[in-house]
Amino acid sequence: MIRELTCISCPLGCQISVCIDNGNVASVTGNSCIRGERYARQEILDPRRTVTSTVKTEKSMSHRLPVKTVPEVPKDMIAAVMSEIHKIRVAPPVHINDVIARNIAGTGSDLVATDNLLR
Repeated sequence: MIRELTCISCPLGCQISVCIDNGNVASVTGNSCIRGERYARQEILDPRRTVTSTVKTEKSMSHRLPVKTVPEVPKDMIAAVMSEIHKIRVAPPVHINDVIARNIAGTGSDLVATDNLLR
């Protein structure tokens, strides 16, 4: 089976062909760099994404605080992560890269602030 992907690892956006044999990646072609091959293998075997969102704030002039997952979460866990994010409330002070939630939704990834919430 051949699966076609557009690589998102660098600005080139290579069109990659991945040959899949018995659930394993047999070959990767079309990539211009090693990052493309790594991306293709990861995307086929264990797709992951960085989830970016916002959480509600309390006692703050801002109504929302931007956050993201570090590292990426399994693609099939995005809905569970978003469900947990929806429940979170934070109050100042919060600084960039502060951990808002550890091991969010049991993914092994942390939810971190991507902005300051100082008042």
